[in-house]
Amino acid sequence: MTKAEIVNQIAEQTGLNKKEVAITVEAFMEEIRNSLANNKENVYLRGFGSFIVKHRAKKTARNISKNTTLVIEAHDLPAFKPAKSFIERMDGLEVVSED
Repeated sequence: MTKAEIVNQIAEQTGLNKKEVAITVEAFMEEIRNSLANNKENVYLRGFGSFIVKHRAKKTARNISKNTTLVIEAHDLPAFKPAKSFIERMDGLEVVSED
């Protein structure tokens, strides 16, 4: 599913203008990007999952074909960790809310 398809689905379901929905979706994604990249803060969406920053330590790698050694500097990567209820839904299990 593409971003355009997501915008179309939300516009159909809510009756909102596609342009407004597109602006909202883009703002949502920009906030997640800013939180992860600039602030190094994780984003937690209950019932959906977490966008987290994973830190990779400095390491030494080898290029076997050229017989050289490379140093890969420490860096951060974005990652997504799905919520337990999301995983259960993907597995086809029924999630029962105890509210």
